[in-house]
Amino acid sequence: MFNIIGKKNYYFAFSGVLFVLSIIALFLWGLRIGIDFIGGSSLEVEFAKANRPGSQEVTEALKDLNLGEIIVQPVAERGLILKLKSIDEETHQKILEKLRGLIKTESTAQQNQGSQSLASVDQKPELIEKQFTSIGPTIGKELTRRTIWALVLANIFITIYIAFSFRKVSKPVPSWQYGVAAVLALIHDVIITLGVFAFFGHFFNIEIEASFIAAILTVIGFSVHDSIVVFDRIRENLIKTVQQFEETVNFSVNQTLGRSISTSMTAIIAVSAIYLFGGQSTKLISLALVIGIFFGTYSSIFLASPLLVVWQKLSQKRR
Repeated sequence: MFNIIGKKNYYFAFSGVLFVLSIIALFLWGLRIGIDFIGGSSLEVEFAKANRPGSQEVTEALKDLNLGEIIVQPVAERGLILKLKSIDEETHQKILEKLRGLIKTESTAQQNQGSQSLASVDQKPELIEKQFTSIGPTIGKELTRRTIWALVLANIFITIYIAFSFRKVSKPVPSWQYGVAAVLALIHDVIITLGVFAFFGHFFNIEIEASFIAAILTVIGFSVHDSIVVFDRIRENLIKTVQQFEETVNFSVNQTLGRSISTSMTAIIAVSAIYLFGGQSTKLISLALVIGIFFGTYSSIFLASPLLVVWQKLSQKRR
């Protein structure tokens, strides 16, 4: 039997430090927003049989198209992702021609060495376009607005649902406080996850895309699920025990501790495999899920339940 509730101040301090650091990171650096939210174009290509040109070389080749700032991201051994302002189909085709020109330039150098003829290069396509996406700024703003509404409504309905589910447990903590504790825990999880990605965006140029919102909503669901499991055990034990509230909460958390950790570790291992062995498009969402699930499990055990005890003690002092 671990005295988890008795050491709640340590957990509050740890969470407080991470929370403050995350807020600072968000204010200092902010999230590196992708084209899904601000509008723009994304082009992913793969150089099938030629050496991949460098980022500077690609930027120089596209300079005369007046595309503004271009972000060139290498992918695997032969791939490139180009992110730039929103472009039309004509400009899209011109970019592909410029990239093919880089291949021909390299192949011509090989021809001069007697290793390959230019004719053979033209017969076999060496540039493969894997994905092209172009989103206007209006669509990006609409997606941002809907994302905010989705997060706000999710928190409101979670509070209402938990308060309704625990309506028969009115002592010594009102039912609505269970809902508020769960929401505070998930806000803790979301802010820390956002703070981590603010850090990643600043130092590793990781951008937030639409899939990231799906990951955040999944983290919210996972966090609330874990909290409800613990709260439900507290509710069951309150009915059949005469212990003090703090002792009942600590006993309930210990009862669900193994289950919570096992469930979370199973999910983290599966999502980590997707991050390590999946494609480039799955790395963002899988990384967000690993971070969010980890802190979601932590908060449901070491944050949400101790909050109930703190509120109960404050109410008792006021009385």
